[in-house]
Amino acid sequence: MAHALEVTRESLLLEHLEDPIPPAFANLLHRRVSDREPIAYITGIRQFWSLDLAVGPGVLIPRPDSETLLEVAIAHFSAATSPTSILDLGTGSAALLLAALAEWPHARVIGVERSSAALAWARANIARHAPGHAKLIQADWADALDARFDLILCNPPYVETGTDLAPEVALHEPAEALFAGPDGLACHRLLAPQLTPLLAPGGIACIEIGATQAAAATALFQAEGWTVHTRRDLAGRDRCLALTR
Repeated sequence: MAHALEVTRESLLLEHLEDPIPPAFANLLHRRVSDREPIAYITGIRQFWSLDLAVGPGVLIPRPDSETLLEVAIAHFSAATSPTSILDLGTGSAALLLAALAEWPHARVIGVERSSAALAWARANIARHAPGHAKLIQADWADALDARFDLILCNPPYVETGTDLAPEVALHEPAEALFAGPDGLACHRLLAPQLTPLLAPGGIACIEIGATQAAAATALFQAEGWTVHTRRDLAGRDRCLALTR
């Protein structure tokens, strides 16, 4: 209703409860109730790390769980040191990239994304929040990169193929951003060796995982010589692998 009235939710509750129902509301409600379309797609906005990000069909909706990666990165770099170069692999809407820029506005930032649809959303969000401060590359993971970064962020697909997901996710969000083989670790297997030449000395790579994948994912990266620590999200679930050398 707040979206239909073009006001904030707070303003709706404080000032607009007696307003007439706008004509657009019925269609919005139908999309949510009958089509099970995610609210973020209906309103076109999702909040992440205090940023309002544009989202819609073709891009994964940012989840609060992913903010764990930023918290781990902030804990790694002390007040005296900051990452001067940041890489976001599989940037999607550019949520992690822009959140990192909000913390370290002077860093050189690159986002990599394979999907043309997702890249369009990333460009729109960068143009809104940090025009001219980030470079986007269309590529498959690290294939197009030849540089080192102090901080690497990555939220790869990690849902097991065939998992029964809520209609909001299964019917609307891009499958290529969700599913990663029978055990959900197909992308992590690709990333484990690719990250080795990309991380600068003293840097950290923060990789998102599913809540039950810590042991298996850790083994993949340890086999490539990484030191791995698991970090939990606010709900107490394993969510991030912190990789160092």
